[in-house]
Amino acid sequence: MTDTSEEKPATTKEWRPIPRVSRVVPFGYKVDPENDKILLPIVFELEALEKAREYVKRFSYRAVAEWLTNITGRKLSYVGLKKRLEVEHSRRKRAAALKHWTKRYEEAKETARQIEEEGLGAAQPIDNQH
Repeated sequence: MTDTSEEKPATTKEWRPIPRVSRVVPFGYKVDPENDKILLPIVFELEALEKAREYVKRFSYRAVAEWLTNITGRKLSYVGLKKRLEVEHSRRKRAAALKHWTKRYEEAKETARQIEEEGLGAAQPIDNQH
């Protein structure tokens, strides 16, 4: 990989603390010194990880993981990088699917409401009084 410059990734997102759910602290986070159940974001590492996401489209995971280690000073194996990116991709796909199905549910709910209001498909009483 040729980009080993000291170029710092630009901050484009607001990173927030996350709850600690396992013993392992993920790349891009550190344990909160006041509460070990909270992980604080390390903005530079997370921004570098965002840049790495683009790099894996052109370079091997091994080369990108090495670049990440060199630029951040924090070791991340190529297997760890691959797993992290795959999990994030899977979560994004699941979130998109859930949003899609939520929209479809809302549309079906509105259609059902309209049908009930208009009385479509319901039997109408017959007036047999002559």
